[in-house]
Amino acid sequence: MIKKAFSPIVDENSKILILGTMPGERSLQQQQYYGHKGNQFWKLIFTLVDKPLSDNYEDKKRLLLNKGIALWDVLEYCERTSSADSAM
Repeated sequence: MIKKAFSPIVDENSKILILGTMPGERSLQQQQYYGHKGNQFWKLIFTLVDKPLSDNYEDKKRLLLNKGIALWDVLEYCERTSSADSAM
């Protein structure tokens, strides 16, 4: 099945770009980058900036932008059979 990635999280103050490959199934369902509960991305980001982890996706996006971090994927579309990168 063909999957479509999200729009980037970016603004005019972004200085760092973090690139992923393609959101997994859980992230696509939730319409959130790194939306799977088992993914450690947000915990790592909040730890690096010494902030308590928020469950609110808007807070997560705001934190990235406030720290000059942009987030995007290298693929706009892909066909895959599972969430694993090897299935693309």
